[in-house]
Amino acid sequence: MSKKFETNAIRTQLNRSENLEHSVPMYVTSSFVFEDAEDMRASFAEEKERNVYSRYSNPNSSEFIEKVCQMEGAENGFAFASGMAAVFSTLAALLDSGDHIISSRSIFGSTHSLFNNFFPKWNIDHSYFKSNELESIEELITPKTKILYAETPTNPGVDVLDLEVLGKIAKKHNLILVIDNCFASPYLQQPIKFGADLVIHSGTKLMDGQGRVLAGITVGNKELIDKVYRFSRITGPALSPFNAWVLSKSLETLAVRVDRHCDNALKLAEFLEAHDKVNWVRYPFLKSHPKYEVAKKQMKAGGCVVAFEVKGGLEAGQKFFNSIKLLSLSANLGDSRSIVTHPASTTHSKLSTEERADTGITDGTVRVSVGLEHIDDIIEDIKQALG
Repeated sequence: MSKKFETNAIRTQLNRSENLEHSVPMYVTSSFVFEDAEDMRASFAEEKERNVYSRYSNPNSSEFIEKVCQMEGAENGFAFASGMAAVFSTLAALLDSGDHIISSRSIFGSTHSLFNNFFPKWNIDHSYFKSNELESIEELITPKTKILYAETPTNPGVDVLDLEVLGKIAKKHNLILVIDNCFASPYLQQPIKFGADLVIHSGTKLMDGQGRVLAGITVGNKELIDKVYRFSRITGPALSPFNAWVLSKSLETLAVRVDRHCDNALKLAEFLEAHDKVNWVRYPFLKSHPKYEVAKKQMKAGGCVVAFEVKGGLEAGQKFFNSIKLLSLSANLGDSRSIVTHPASTTHSKLSTEERADTGITDGTVRVSVGLEHIDDIIEDIKQALG
């Protein structure tokens, strides 16, 4: 029987043990034992599908991976210790010296640093395209181009890239399309439906939803995931069993939580759009968003992040942050608690002023991860801080 998203999130579980536990227990173990010498030999030779060592697989991480695969429509996956471990390991597993990546310019600051400061050491080059200029992608393709990479919605400007267009370009040129789906979560958007080969998440964000654990996951095409798995079992960025258990339980409430996040975020965006001390507001499901129709096509709702610019530049922005009383000043997002972040001095501080300008980040840009508090209280705090 085909089941709905919410049901799969709750009912996808490991087989119960002889104890018949209702909730799957934690398997906090580094290794697993074997029945005899032949069982051990066959297990290490991968003639048997079973747990050998928790750096390779663990029942808790396997359950978490299976849930995300069902949510994203993916064939297989691997879970990592953090979102950036997922980004690095996925790309490193697939790229060789001399290869070329084409990426959206609007990406997370640490991913940008990876492309600019570390991959060049291994002779891996990249080219950027602007998120509103997808037509320029084909001009950047070279015989060495292997991967097309993008986030949508983007961090922190909440731009929206047309996944269908990206999918067609990747297929036409035989590129691997890798999409960071962190801002949307698999509840709101499934990039594989539009042609993505691999989908990456920081499980630290909406998947956990309460700011407790670090995690990352990559899911998608089984042949590509096999390469990611074989790279990762050697290099060791695996997710811990405890964090995997936390995340698997968190996914049971993902749909309920994200519905509330989106409802609150849209109301906040509408409030900010009417405020006389705000220059602009970006939220995918605001009709004023330049990619509103694209967002409606590929997303169920707009997500938890609202970006806006305070009038008055850096000084006004600092006054705003220093006046916040209820919301948290932090660099995380997707938390049950609302968070305000100043990207220019935090998540994207390693970028130059010119690089930040290319991604739409100004000194007055504010990123709000809208939480699950009552919307009246969220708006009231931002209203008094703007005042």
